[in-house]
Amino acid sequence: MLGILRIGASGMAQNILNTAVWIGMIKIVAQFGSAALAGYTIVIRIVIFAILPAWGLSNAGATLVGQNLGAGQSARAESAVWYTVRYNILILSFVGALFVVAAVPIIRLFTQDPATLNYGVHALRINGLGFPCYAAGLCWASAFNGAGDTWTPVVLDFVCLWLCELPLAWLLANHFHAGPTGVFSATPIACTLLAVAGAVLFRRGRWKLRKI
Repeated sequence: MLGILRIGASGMAQNILNTAVWIGMIKIVAQFGSAALAGYTIVIRIVIFAILPAWGLSNAGATLVGQNLGAGQSARAESAVWYTVRYNILILSFVGALFVVAAVPIIRLFTQDPATLNYGVHALRINGLGFPCYAAGLCWASAFNGAGDTWTPVVLDFVCLWLCELPLAWLLANHFHAGPTGVFSATPIACTLLAVAGAVLFRRGRWKLRKI
């Protein structure tokens, strides 16, 4: 029971870190007015919906990791994750390209206000460029979780989202005077860092030695 609680605590921490960071981002965007905030909020909803298939694939990868490590097949577990990463990147790259090309009609489904539409289109296109990295980052986190190494994703989320994304969004928006564009850009930059760091830790292979 203590083991279940320990793993559950780290899973809860991951969800809190991933969810609460949006609150901080919204706080930074809000200083630029209601139109920027409305456009950004629309894009957050679209992005969360769009990555649901990637969540499913990454969770399938976590299941395969746990199953194969339990069977003593660490090489097969690693291979399963790489397959998941490739397919996830393929799917979300297509979705991201769609968002870049068709951002205007997509945002227009939710608002007709010119200012809100402009901010929403800009935010959706910038986020669409980061979708391949979103896909990879989800897979690495799920792979660690499937191996029982649940605290590695917590550390990655804290460093990349809280120590990188939020300060970077504030600096780009206010110190470098990039405005809402700076805030929108911070997310794909942080997720790229998350994907790269996750890949480095995954290739080191310490997750294969994890015991539950």
